Amino acid sequence: MDHVALVTLREITEQNRAAAEAIRVSAEQDEYVAGVAESLTEAAENPDATPWYRAVYADDELVGFVMISDGITVDDPELLGPYYLWRLIIDSTYQGLGYGTAALDLVVEHLRTRPDAQVLLTSHVVGPASPRSFYLQYGFRATDLVHDDEPVLEYDIPRT
Repeated sequence: MDHVALVTLREITEQNRAAAEAIRVSAEQDEYVAGVAESLTEAAENPDATPWYRAVYADDELVGFVMISDGITVDDPELLGPYYLWRLIIDSTYQGLGYGTAALDLVVEHLRTRPDAQVLLTSHVVGPASPRSFYLQYGFRATDLVHDDEPVLEYDIPRT
């Protein structure tokens, strides 16, 4: 039987930051998503967006990065939320192995600890390498909203 990697979300520290910043998507996806270093800079510059970010690991291999807005409380039309999937990046070497889905499962699990978290929003660039089909397969649905010229999708956070 094949080994199934345990996917976890771990804090970004001085020890793993350089490896996280080295994560790269495929060339055709590059114009669709900002890199990890840029994402960390955005997080630092936008504290009102309540950034929560983690490195995605498969066993002990760093394979990706995820960042959300974790409960925006300010009224700022520039921010989409209160819960927003800001970045989901899986290194091109590890795409297609289920790590993106597993990371999203862990984000949803995290959001289920937030009593007011009912919907997770995300947006995407339109084009041939857009992640739209991935999000729709996961269970997001289209909305009529547009944020920064990107269509907005929403996902109902399941409650038990």
